[in-house]
Amino acid sequence: MKLNLSSQIVLNKVPEEFYHPRTAVERSELTRCEKIPTDIFPKVEEGAENIADEVMRLINQRRHEGRYCVLGLGTGKSLAPVYDALIDRYERRLVSFSNVVVFNAYEYFPLDITSAHSSIAQLHDMLLDHVDINEQNIFTPDGTCPQDEVQEQCRLYEQRIQSFGGIDVMLLGIGRIGNIATNEPGSGLTSTSRLMLIDATSREEMTMSFGSQEPVPPCSITMGIATILAARKIFLTAWGDDKAEIIRQTVEGPITETIPASFLQTHNDAHVVIDLAAGARLTRIVHPWLVTGCKWTDKLTRAALTWLCQKVHKPILKLTNKDYNENGLSELLALYGSAYNANIKIFNDLQHTITGWPGGKPDADDTCRPERAKPYPKRVIVFSPHPDDDVISMGGTIRRLVQQQHEVHVAYETSGNIAVGDEEVTRFMHFVNGFNQLFMGSDDETIARMYGEIKNFLAAKKEGEPDTADVRTIKGLIRRGEARTACTFNNIPLDRVHFLDLPFYESGKIEKLPMTEKDVEIVRQLLQEVKPHQIYVAGDLADPHGTHRKCTDAVLAALDLEKEEGAEWLADCRVWMYRGAWAEWEIENIEMCVPMSPEELRAKRNAILKHSSQMESAPFMGNDERLFWQRAEDRNRGTAKLYDDLGLACYEAMEAFVEYKM
Repeated sequence: MKLNLSSQIVLNKVPEEFYHPRTAVERSELTRCEKIPTDIFPKVEEGAENIADEVMRLINQRRHEGRYCVLGLGTGKSLAPVYDALIDRYERRLVSFSNVVVFNAYEYFPLDITSAHSSIAQLHDMLLDHVDINEQNIFTPDGTCPQDEVQEQCRLYEQRIQSFGGIDVMLLGIGRIGNIATNEPGSGLTSTSRLMLIDATSREEMTMSFGSQEPVPPCSITMGIATILAARKIFLTAWGDDKAEIIRQTVEGPITETIPASFLQTHNDAHVVIDLAAGARLTRIVHPWLVTGCKWTDKLTRAALTWLCQKVHKPILKLTNKDYNENGLSELLALYGSAYNANIKIFNDLQHTITGWPGGKPDADDTCRPERAKPYPKRVIVFSPHPDDDVISMGGTIRRLVQQQHEVHVAYETSGNIAVGDEEVTRFMHFVNGFNQLFMGSDDETIARMYGEIKNFLAAKKEGEPDTADVRTIKGLIRRGEARTACTFNNIPLDRVHFLDLPFYESGKIEKLPMTEKDVEIVRQLLQEVKPHQIYVAGDLADPHGTHRKCTDAVLAALDLEKEEGAEWLADCRVWMYRGAWAEWEIENIEMCVPMSPEELRAKRNAILKHSSQMESAPFMGNDERLFWQRAEDRNRGTAKLYDDLGLACYEAMEAFVEYKM
């Protein structure tokens, strides 16, 4: 069973020569904008194995020389695949860690001596407990020491690193604000080990690593920038769409204290190792014509012309031969014969992506339409990772599909219970208990008992303490009720609203369980029952908690199994990917764009607002301070403005989709 098909989404959009140059000359040409050597791999596993092979080689070399191999190790989630690859090599007896010395890159502060969520505990769990390293060769700052002793401890930590001859290899992840270890923006080039206040965004990311809701301590004791740069070799890793922009700034931007990772540009043996999703904003991927000759596909030509329009502030049909020549696109003039020919070709391509009939227009010529006219009406399934992603990402399109008489099903893949605040539980329990008192004379003993138990639990609950199963169930019920209300508002019958409750989500913690065949079979059963003509899935994989990716992988895996079994319904089914909660599709990739009037956009907002528990208090907002309805409106308006700026029809807002090729 293929459980990671979402990785193919990015892979299918980028020609291999842009991320895997065949010769040193090609690499030099492609990477001319990159100030740190950067290797892009199509899959996370390949990148992790590349780093693990280099670390293994160095450990074995030091063993042959009769010397220690000194490693500086971070504990971010991006390093987990690297540690898994190292453990695999150890288990296959390709390497021993008996000559390895480890220095932990940072430790939380202050820590209670009983805390299970220290950085060094995470490092033990991720790597050290699985290999034959000598416990005496593991060094870490002490997060439990008194604050007045931290400075001396940091001095001794630096001294201990030097006593082993310095760090041979430093393995680091990168935070969304460019922090390495916990060197936050503002960290200086000469900084050494010290106490550091952790930024709010970094603390949110670290909470994910904690694997629970226990709060991350406000500070850390971290290796400084100078300490990291003193390592003989440095690997920086990042995986996924949410790291693409910070990787671009780190690798191609100026050296600046506001992005501490950019200081790696000064190191003579630093390497950035990323997957294709994390490299999606690098020049060689997004604007390859600026660094190399291109094989001009329609999609690449569209990307180049939209870029040119934005640069010269003209709509497509007003671009001239001079615009092309002065901005490095003369190849297109040779290919198309003139600016006019190229302009009209791409203008028509973009025009054909716009449709007010997302399910296809019945009894119409569908030659140039994104969706086919028949069958009509269509059976449609919208898969929503959380109970509000459907209306956030494609609320306007859902209303259109319903109004145009299609049979629309919405499948909520997870309960979303972990995103409900305790005050919501209190509010609903007050209501239920009041109902029991007013209308049942307090006769329902179960309600009275549970009201007391839950009230006492919430009153005594410590910050970060996991909820009981009963509280999680109530939080799930709250979100189910909101989802039903939103569906009713959109005129979707409740018998077409499905709550799948995929098991991977129900860990009771922020860190979810691995997605398994059990999750896939639940999705597959719904597909076999409905036999849809259209499927909508989340293509927005930049969410920090990773739920979108797992949910989409479950759908794609189920479709793959149906394809292997020769399911006949697949022959008349298309899969469309939406975005909106965390990012929007690049215009060169958009294949269907559904416009909305001001009234339709307002209706979409109202559907989102039905999810009242997610308004002011929703956690995991990322480093974007806007609420989700605000993000959705801004992105939808932004897409409409981009089409308008290019000289196409002017709408209030637009929702964009990309087809997934099965």
